[in-house]
Amino acid sequence: MSALADHDYSHINVTPLTGIMGAEIDGVDLTSGLSDAVVAEIEQAFADHCVIIFRNQYLEPEDQKRFTRLFGEFGVEPYVKTMPEHPEVIEVIKEATEIGVKNFGGNWHSDWSFQEAPPRATILHAKEVPPFGGDTMFANMYMAFETLSRGMQRMLEGMRVVHSARRPYGVDNKLFGTAKRAMTIINTEEAHAELSHPAVRTVPQTGRKALFINPVYSIRFEDMTEAESRPILDFLNAHSTRAEFTCRVRWQPGTLTMWDNRCVQHNAMNDYDGFRRRLHRTTVAGARPSL
Repeated sequence: MSALADHDYSHINVTPLTGIMGAEIDGVDLTSGLSDAVVAEIEQAFADHCVIIFRNQYLEPEDQKRFTRLFGEFGVEPYVKTMPEHPEVIEVIKEATEIGVKNFGGNWHSDWSFQEAPPRATILHAKEVPPFGGDTMFANMYMAFETLSRGMQRMLEGMRVVHSARRPYGVDNKLFGTAKRAMTIINTEEAHAELSHPAVRTVPQTGRKALFINPVYSIRFEDMTEAESRPILDFLNAHSTRAEFTCRVRWQPGTLTMWDNRCVQHNAMNDYDGFRRRLHRTTVAGARPSL
């Protein structure tokens, strides 16, 4: 089974990570000014592979912000305190002393899917990583949709899913627990708001349809109760993250990974207790999902 597009690149080197998704890109220095031709090829690799990885990129926050702006405006970052001097950047950090503490991003999800216009892309740059563990898993939501039965596809294409931030960021949140954390999580009544999106969305650059649900923010189907929705959502969440639909990124200092939130879920592994992990995260603003 392969879902990779086949394009030629003249300005960058692209090495697929798996036969399903993900690619490493070299031959480019992200701290330097990138030509329009290079940016166009990065965009093509992004469309082809959904997750793209750049190694040995030692960026300051201003460098990462400049790279992010090549692909659009910054996304809005709710419920998590950003860096004071860089409000577009979240410092994703877990200290060595945070033993047994839930990590940020440690569930399968698509970033901020509860927003009216969720991010098009997330860009994560590794500053400090543990000697082992702390990888990030990615799941291909194109494949999740395309491998469903035609009957299930037809049903889902006519449905909408209600998303909310209440589980991790609501006033009664239990996801992150009460332990002291290096990151500041903001729990608020605003997180209980609900907004619906199509269960299946089309990515304009590829014309492909992707399943757009996730276990953190997808609460229920529109016009259905949570109890009625749960069996279908549980099936779709398990189906979406089957091993054959995934790739795994092992972080190194200087690794920058960019992924497409419209057709990718991700999950940060929490298997490095006793070690520090610190990354800088930016997002590219997206458009409201449509079928």
